[in-house]
Amino acid sequence: MNKVVVADKITVGDGKLVLIGGPCMAESLDVCMETAGFLVGLCKKLDIQYIFKASYDKANRSSGTSRRGPGRKAGLAFLAAVKERYGIPVLTDVHESAEVPEVAEVADVLQIPAFLCRQTDLLQAAGRSGRPVNIKKGQFMAPEDMRGAVEKVRMTGNAQVMLTERGTSFGYHNLVVDFRSLPAMRSFDVPVIFDATHSVQLPGGLGSASGGQREYIFPLARAAAAVGIDGIFCEVHPDPAHALSDGPNSLDFASAEKILGKVKALHDLF
Repeated sequence: MNKVVVADKITVGDGKLVLIGGPCMAESLDVCMETAGFLVGLCKKLDIQYIFKASYDKANRSSGTSRRGPGRKAGLAFLAAVKERYGIPVLTDVHESAEVPEVAEVADVLQIPAFLCRQTDLLQAAGRSGRPVNIKKGQFMAPEDMRGAVEKVRMTGNAQVMLTERGTSFGYHNLVVDFRSLPAMRSFDVPVIFDATHSVQLPGGLGSASGGQREYIFPLARAAAAVGIDGIFCEVHPDPAHALSDGPNSLDFASAEKILGKVKALHDLF
């Protein structure tokens, strides 16, 4: 497998579990710092590699009136502060090619949102940045079709690519996970991440916002660990009930500790 090296600190695909985690939206510096601080300590305790994740712009909200985040300037400042405080790599989404150079100055990993995983110009702009690229599998994509997204990045000369499974559309307002997708995408010689929290999302399920079934995060995460993954993606928030984005499918600190401990134990068996 082609391993992905992040900021010379973390190697994804070397057999050691990686967590990509943080609040869905970079709501404030305080929320980012509190969440990162908790997850740094937890990952050290569990011997898990850690990449902090938060989005400065949620560009695909269900409603045009929904909160989108602090914007690029403030959001990148939050990410830079987390990096400096805790000495950890950070990941965030990019939505347009023009954003990439500025974001790549701060973010150690550029993430392509699921809805944009076929956008050639965006994928190749991210590839040309030289940063590792995490591509979310579209809810509308067969796992074998993600090979094309990987190749678009590799065409730029950047082989630092990983794929993330986040569920597949199943009727309206529902997602299911086909666990065959994990070995299928791994066959492209890339590390594979399982997004345990977005996979239980109910897209648009609350009318003007997405819902979620948090109770299924634990069983799906355990199943993914048993099938075989290189990392797990979790949205974690100090108070999910009051999160400004994806609260219904985010974990609080106690739940995150319980789930990650079990996932790490299962991961290490295989």
